[in-house]
Amino acid sequence: MSLLELQSLTKEYSRGSRAFNAVNSVTLSVEAGDYINIIGRSGSGKSTLLNMGAGLLTPTEGTVSFDGRDIYRLSDKEISFLRNAKIGYVPQGQSLLSNFTVLENVCIPWFLFPRRGDPYEHALVLLEKTGISHLAASYPKELSGGELRRAAIVRALINSPSLLIADEPTSDLDTETTAEIMKLFNDIAHNGTAVLVVTHEIDTLSYGNKTYSMNAGNMTLLPLQIERRSYLLKTESLREA
Repeated sequence: MSLLELQSLTKEYSRGSRAFNAVNSVTLSVEAGDYINIIGRSGSGKSTLLNMGAGLLTPTEGTVSFDGRDIYRLSDKEISFLRNAKIGYVPQGQSLLSNFTVLENVCIPWFLFPRRGDPYEHALVLLEKTGISHLAASYPKELSGGELRRAAIVRALINSPSLLIADEPTSDLDTETTAEIMKLFNDIAHNGTAVLVVTHEIDTLSYGNKTYSMNAGNMTLLPLQIERRSYLLKTESLREA
């Protein structure tokens, strides 16, 4: 049984009098330990797909199953608990709360539902792994864009999720930090947590074991091959606009 199963997933929107599918009948299986990349142009449906997979956006058609349960048959509270306990989510852009320190922001998911124990030691270990432990007492306004992104990644990992979903997690990071984050994701996958990443950075694809491309809401599995990087570079339709 797959950890996450997207079956014939479709999301329809209307623009004026015209309806269109942002995601068009996409099927995807994610197993424990998978590291899956999804690439494609802006507006190709990548973020919409992630939001449906994370239980944040209701599909027009199709099903999303997590550990064998159709998450959209659960109550709002049940979906919220599942997402909090089992799914770590890194959204695009700045998502930290300005009135909380980095350490407090990172620990917020821990306190949303009753739990035993103290999350702070675990949080500090994760902050150390991402190179920002020295910023634990700082506030978001004091951080650079890359530091904010790393803090958001740590927050997504604080509850040791079964699945990590990241939407452009390295979009504002330098080359060295990007490599560090990708290695962290790779280590997480090797330890059994599934990783699902939307990215436009072709150089990061070598860290995944599967790569899909999205174009106009449709998703295609790309071949795994040594020449994949040159293959992608020559395929204009797969590159970001």
